[in-house]
Amino acid sequence: MSSIPVAETVASLMPRAKAELTELVAFKSVADFDQFPRSESEGAARWVADALRAEGFEDVALLDTPDGTQSVYGYLPGPEGAKTVLLYAHYDVQPPLDEAGWSTPPFELTERDGRWYGRGAADCKGGVIMHLLALRALKANGGVPVHVKVIAEGSEEMGTGGLERYAEAHPELLKADTIVIGDSGNFRVGLPTVTTTLRGMTMVRVQIDTLAGNLHSGQFGGAAPDALGALIRVLDSLRAEDGSTAVDGLTGGSSWEGLQYDEAQFRADAKVLDGVELIGSGTVADRIWARPAVTVLGIDCPPVVGATPSVQASARALVSLRVPPGVDAAHATKLLQAHLEAHTPWGARVSTEQIGQGQAFRADTTSPAYQAMADAMAVAYPGEEMQYAGQGGSIPLCNTLAGLYPEAEILLIGLSEPEAQIHAVNESVSPQELERLSVTEALFLRNYAGS
Repeated sequence: MSSIPVAETVASLMPRAKAELTELVAFKSVADFDQFPRSESEGAARWVADALRAEGFEDVALLDTPDGTQSVYGYLPGPEGAKTVLLYAHYDVQPPLDEAGWSTPPFELTERDGRWYGRGAADCKGGVIMHLLALRALKANGGVPVHVKVIAEGSEEMGTGGLERYAEAHPELLKADTIVIGDSGNFRVGLPTVTTTLRGMTMVRVQIDTLAGNLHSGQFGGAAPDALGALIRVLDSLRAEDGSTAVDGLTGGSSWEGLQYDEAQFRADAKVLDGVELIGSGTVADRIWARPAVTVLGIDCPPVVGATPSVQASARALVSLRVPPGVDAAHATKLLQAHLEAHTPWGARVSTEQIGQGQAFRADTTSPAYQAMADAMAVAYPGEEMQYAGQGGSIPLCNTLAGLYPEAEILLIGLSEPEAQIHAVNESVSPQELERLSVTEALFLRNYAGS
């Protein structure tokens, strides 16, 4: 059966895809219910469930996961004896950060300069739409040749592990021959890429206390221990002079042997200011895909505006640590906590709390599913060969699924290429990438069914 009708069908569906992504982006589905209403996430979950029912999915359910959020599940039966493919995406999103930094409202999908802007447009509400487009194209051209399970997670960005724990308690639910995780992205627009490794992650909150209460800096400063100053010293100890991560006892990772990331291109993608150096050593690919990376995500302290001349009695920070495949995230968490406690100066009181954690992941690229994906990408991206890349981010569910279903083949594709600026202000998706990757997924399902 020709691939041309599939591509033509997807192209004809793009206006509908834009309208649907507009509806889905409008939900402020941040799974932090101290900041955003739970009703926004629940509304997004219902939208996904309704979309699955409209496509003929059975057993559609809103799964109440142990972290207090909902994941959406559905099953679309295929021909008797067919293989089963699990399609994953997540509907929860990162907070918009500084809304004033957005050129257009973050929860209103807006077209500008050939891209669609909005929080979650690429990460990962666009992934939900990608799955729907692929299935619709197949239904319009001979039918879906495999059994399909869809799972849309509701708390991936928070790293709170709700879906992982649910899957472990219901191991048959997500069982499949192959799993397509629609939450990564091409190395650049127009270059078809599968992600073969993910770094694991842990988040630790550290608090330092030195005084019973704030003191006047003129009267007591110079002798009274400053909790904010102590915290700054602790955080500084997490990096070597060149900016490399330096957590006591944590190995430095390895070298990346696959697709390389040109330094000039990385500077452009990351929008590094002129004259500012990159941190760390080794190739860019080494640093972002194969080695640990510590990041201070936030600090609780008085803002500059309204600050008073006071010695601070308490201060705290949230620290993220990404670890490459081969490093156990639980062990890395203990090392990070021990480092923070050991490097706290002046006998200050220090406490640490783990907030979230996920293991690293490495795919088996020798499986038949990877050949089926390579063939699909060659058609959807004429003249380009499928590339293998790493990703510095984490998708904790990947290792859970790999552990539950060791025979399953796991592939990672998606819409989060560098121009998408996921997790930053002005996140966007390329509609051309959405179209090509939807064609890719449809052709992959057809190829895989016959493999």
